[in-house]
Amino acid sequence: MIRRLAASMALLLAACGTAPAETEPLLLNPFHDPFEQATVATPCPAPRGPAYTEAQRNQEAHYRVERGTSCWLAGQCSEPNAYRYDERIAQAAVGALRADAALAGSAIWVIAERRFVYLQGCVGDAAQAARAEAVVKAVADVQLVIPALSLPGEKPRYPTARP
Repeated sequence: MIRRLAASMALLLAACGTAPAETEPLLLNPFHDPFEQATVATPCPAPRGPAYTEAQRNQEAHYRVERGTSCWLAGQCSEPNAYRYDERIAQAAVGALRADAALAGSAIWVIAERRFVYLQGCVGDAAQAARAEAVVKAVADVQLVIPALSLPGEKPRYPTARP
């Protein structure tokens, strides 16, 4: 199970982080994954958010059907599709990040997909990044938190809205 999870994550990260061919336009959030800015206290390059080329979208659609139902079939989800959790997970994660005083001075965006939460943005230091990850891990039904939070002076660790 862990190997399958790692393989799925690697595939997803490759799809999200790879630059598409110049001739293929990006489809911004074609699966309507929750994508919202949780904290806004520091200047930070905005993440691109979930984006795919048409070819990537077609390939991802197949994997989403398989991954979405495998959680339920394995008895790890009460919902018949893992993507049904995303909206409420995103709302809870955004609320928890906004409510935590230790995250003042950060700029964090949340993407929720299949009980995974991606944190993208800028934090003041490593302790603040660890705090953001811990806050979101405590949200009900979150299976995995994937932080891509940049420290002061670092280039963004995520694809940006503007190259």
